[in-house]
Amino acid sequence: MKRQKLYALAGIFLAVLVSCSGRKADPQGPVRIDFWYGLGGKLGETMESIIAAFNESQNGVFVTGVQQSSYQETERQLQAAVAANKVPAAALVRVYVLNTFARRGIIAPLDTYINAHAGFNKEDFVPSFLSYCYSERDEIIALPAYGTTQILYYRPDAFREAGIDPGEAFKSWQSLAAAAAKMTKRDKNGTAFYGWELMWGSSNMMDIAYSNGARHLSDDRRTALLNTPEWIDSWETVRRWIHDDQIFGLHYGGDGWEYWYKTIDDVMQGRAAGYVGSSGDQGDLDFNIIAAHVQPGYGDHPPLPYAESLAMVAMTGAEEAQKEAAFRWMNYFTSAAVTAGFSMRTGYIPVRLSCMETPEYKAYTDLNPHALVPLKQAEFSRKSFLDFTGGKIDTAIEDACDLVQIENIPAAAALEEAQRIAQAALDEYWAENED
Repeated sequence: MKRQKLYALAGIFLAVLVSCSGRKADPQGPVRIDFWYGLGGKLGETMESIIAAFNESQNGVFVTGVQQSSYQETERQLQAAVAANKVPAAALVRVYVLNTFARRGIIAPLDTYINAHAGFNKEDFVPSFLSYCYSERDEIIALPAYGTTQILYYRPDAFREAGIDPGEAFKSWQSLAAAAAKMTKRDKNGTAFYGWELMWGSSNMMDIAYSNGARHLSDDRRTALLNTPEWIDSWETVRRWIHDDQIFGLHYGGDGWEYWYKTIDDVMQGRAAGYVGSSGDQGDLDFNIIAAHVQPGYGDHPPLPYAESLAMVAMTGAEEAQKEAAFRWMNYFTSAAVTAGFSMRTGYIPVRLSCMETPEYKAYTDLNPHALVPLKQAEFSRKSFLDFTGGKIDTAIEDACDLVQIENIPAAAALEEAQRIAQAALDEYWAENED
């Protein structure tokens, strides 16, 4: 019942945005634009509801949402659309691609539109999120749409049944693994209940490695550091938990976000005690069953998880009127009221400082304290590594992660190959970009 009231409050808050915005007549009719995004489930439904509210709130711009299966699919489709000279006006992308897209002239600087908008308050954005949105030439090339970080979700009933105090279990990754070993259940067919599940991909693996002191590059950004003991020790430990001890489960593959929702389902349906997931998972979870906690550190080290934003961009190849309309849509989506409503519905971190003072958001977090866990974690999080080699280092790390997580390849071997590829990419980059 409590959860129903919370989501009803969030839904009502989004609905009233229509009346709060006020319609603005445009005798020439609206500028029609497409907005591409890779969100599924309740996230996709929430995005569509905000698009509908925006369209209803004014007559100058009409947005059509075009859904893809994932962020990566959106980015691939955008590059194909550029090649075909048929781009949407706006899109939602990961911050990793922003500078690559900017260097290729795919996305448009927003400074002209920002300067022309009298009410735009750049200082109201959460600084760490806006920091991702500057180009190498110090232009604003995107607006942060919402913030994200990966936190722990767990079933208190599973911990109680095993006689484990979650506060003790979450002191370190090693103590969590010890708790997972105690909670894991096996039958004649293998593991029937996992004590914990990781989310497929390198994000959480890098969080663990960074807590252990790992870094991507040297201070001068010319030497890759992917085969250091800090990387190898932490990744090899995770490999053992997955493959040797079989206390950490892992879903991988499938279409789009399929692996992600399978992981969530395992915990919600009582096949695992907990998992590492996005702050944005909160819209798909029942907090009568689930609780949330910040990430632990590795060993005696403090935690150092990433926190980043997803970004909204305008496409260079769109007509000028469409780019201006795209900015109007982006400005609406990132307003204090809408970012608060999106956060309340999804669990993602709001991007405006002023939204924290809205009565609706205060009331929501009072009733819904788990919504503050991502905010708490963001206070001690790190900025994600942004690959300036065109994604070659990121790809090398992802491939190494697959070798460890899926293929059971020792971390030292997987990371040695990632180091070789990353160093070659750095050497090539600096050979082409010497001052």
